[in-house]
Amino acid sequence: MTSIQQQIHLTRREYLTTTASGLGMMGLGAMLTADGILTPATAAAATSPGLLNPLAPRQTHFPARAKHCICIFLEGAPSQMDLFDPKPKLNELDGQPLPESMTKNVRFAFIQKESARLMGSKRTFKQHGQSGMVFSDLLPHLATCADDMLMVRSMHTDQFNHHPGQLLMCCGRSTFGLPTMGAWLNYGLGSESQNLPGYVVLNSGRGTSGGATLWQSGFLPSTYAGVLFRNKGEPILNLANPDGLPPEMQRAGLDALRRLNQRRYEAIHDPEIASRIASYELAFRMQSAAPELIDLSGESKEMLAAYGVERDDPPIKAARGGGPGQYRAFATNCLLARRLVERGVRFVNIVHASWDHHSNLDSELPFNAGMADQPVAAMIKDLKQRGLLDETLILWCSEFGRTPLGENRKGRPGVTGRDHHPFAFTLWMAGGGIKGGQTWGETDEIGWGISRDPVHVNDYHATILHLFGLDHLKLTHRYQGRDFRLTDVAGKVIEPWLA
Repeated sequence: MTSIQQQIHLTRREYLTTTASGLGMMGLGAMLTADGILTPATAAAATSPGLLNPLAPRQTHFPARAKHCICIFLEGAPSQMDLFDPKPKLNELDGQPLPESMTKNVRFAFIQKESARLMGSKRTFKQHGQSGMVFSDLLPHLATCADDMLMVRSMHTDQFNHHPGQLLMCCGRSTFGLPTMGAWLNYGLGSESQNLPGYVVLNSGRGTSGGATLWQSGFLPSTYAGVLFRNKGEPILNLANPDGLPPEMQRAGLDALRRLNQRRYEAIHDPEIASRIASYELAFRMQSAAPELIDLSGESKEMLAAYGVERDDPPIKAARGGGPGQYRAFATNCLLARRLVERGVRFVNIVHASWDHHSNLDSELPFNAGMADQPVAAMIKDLKQRGLLDETLILWCSEFGRTPLGENRKGRPGVTGRDHHPFAFTLWMAGGGIKGGQTWGETDEIGWGISRDPVHVNDYHATILHLFGLDHLKLTHRYQGRDFRLTDVAGKVIEPWLA
C-alpha cells in the first residue's frame, strides 16, 4: 500500500491524531524554539510523531546548579550515632532504661520495650576541616572532605520497616508502582548521554529488600527506569551479539522491528512503544559503549589505588555485607560512577546492602565503613579535580537510622546491635550547588528525637529537584486522573542548603 493509499484508509480520529496533530506540534515547536523555551534539537525530538527520543535534553524551570547525581544508597540504615552524630550523654546513660512516656506509643521492629536499655557508642569523634564537622574514627577519608559536605543530622521519615522506608526515600511515598527519584530526573531533564542509559544502577552486597522497586519507572514510560549494570564481565546480560551474527544483519533486524513498532505507534499512540523503539536503539549503541565503560585499563595505577579497587576484604565472620569481594566491588562502583558522569549519565545509583546491624554492630559497622569510606572520598576528590563536583550532586542516604537503645530481641543471648529508628537520622550531600561545610539540624542529647530544624524526606526531594532547576510543584505526570509528583502533596525547598 502506498503512502497515499494509507492516508485514504485513515479514520477521521487517526487523521486528527497523526497528520493534524503532527502539523500542529511542528508549528508549536517552532514557536517555542523562537521564544527560547525549546532548543532546536529538543523541538525536533518532541514534535516528530513516532520518532520520539524520550531522553532528549529538556529545559529546566529555572537555572540549574546540578547536572548529574550520584546517589549512594546504603540499604539497612547506618548507625548515625556511631558515624556522624556523637552523643556523650548516651554514653553516660549506657545501660539505663528510657522513661515509659517516651516509648509508650512507639512501634519497634524487634525491641522488647519492657527490658530495653540505652546503648552507648564505642567510637571516638573529632572535628575536621575549617568547618569543624564531626566524624567518627571509622571515616578518616570522608573526614578530609568535610568542607565540601552538608551534614544533615535532623532527617526523619514516616516508616520504620525497610521496604516501606526505602520506597519513601526513593519514590517520595511508601507505595508500590511509583517512579524513583532517578526516573523523575530523567523524565524532567532528559539525558546528555547518547550511548548509555540516563539512569544506571550499580549494585553490591547481598541485595536490598526493596529490589528493583528502588530503581523502577513506575507509571512513567520504561525508558526512565534504572538500568542495572554489572561491574565486571558483560555489563548487561545478553547485550553482546551471539557468535556469528554480523553487525549489518543485526542492524537490518532492528530496522525491521523499528518499522513494525512505528506502525503500531501511529495506530494507537502508546508512549511505551516509543520507549521500546528507543530501548532497542540504545542497546545497539551500548554494545560498544558499555564494555568500554567498565574497562579500567586506561585508569592510572594511582587512580585505582586512590579508590581502593584492589583492596582485599578484612577478615570478618558475619556475612551481612554480602560475602567476599565487597571492598573491590564497592570501590569499582564508585570509580564507574565517575566514568558514567563523565559520559553524560544523569543519575547513577550506587546501592549496597546491608547496613542493618541488629547485632554484631562493633564488628560489622567497621567492616562496612571501611569498605565505603576510602572510595567515596576518592570519588569526591576525583570529581573536584576534574571540575565536575560543582555540577555533580553526591548523596549519601538510607531509609532511616538506628535506635539509641540496644536491641534485645527475643531468642538472642546478647545486646550487640541497634533497631530501626525513623524519628532522627543523618545523611549528607556534596557538590551540585550544595553549600559545603555545614552541619544542619540537631538531635536531642541521646539521639532519640530532633531538637532543631527537622527535615522530612519530601523536603529533601524538593531541594534536590531545585538544585537541578526543577520546581517540585510543577514536575508532574498525570496518571489515573491525578497529577503525581515526587514530593506527593508535601515538600519545601531548604534554601540555606544552597550555595
